[in-house]
Amino acid sequence: MSDAAPWLDDEEMSAWLPLIGLVMRLPGALDQSLRRDVGLSHFEYGVLAVLEHAEDQTMRMSDLAYLCNGSLSRLSHVARRLEGDGLLRRHACPTDGRSTLATLTDGGREVLKKAAPGHVQTVRDLIFDELTRDEVRALGDMSRRIIARIQAA
Repeated sequence: MSDAAPWLDDEEMSAWLPLIGLVMRLPGALDQSLRRDVGLSHFEYGVLAVLEHAEDQTMRMSDLAYLCNGSLSRLSHVARRLEGDGLLRRHACPTDGRSTLATLTDGGREVLKKAAPGHVQTVRDLIFDELTRDEVRALGDMSRRIIARIQAA
């Protein structure tokens, strides 16, 4: 990136400030709701939800960390707690002794089942109830385009 990057113009700044406010505030709002309902952070819920959708509800820890946008060390710390609570199980990969697998347990599925209605309602209350269908489509499109640029960088 050039040292002489152009400053944001007024229109860009009026979009940037609310966007960064959203990025900073939304995780806390989601955490608050999930902690109240099931005692999980949004990151912990995300770990369990990703496992729920994985083949055999099992995934390599390194892949899980990537999909949850967390470091392997953060995931390991969280997985230790979730394992202690009986929500997932870690075990050696049978085909690659260097890898550890995480598997969602019955207890993890139950917590997701209990958390999902409140989580979906919070997402609706905070985001989707405020938007028209066209805005929902535009939000999805913009988000995918920005994520693709972040991943390419």
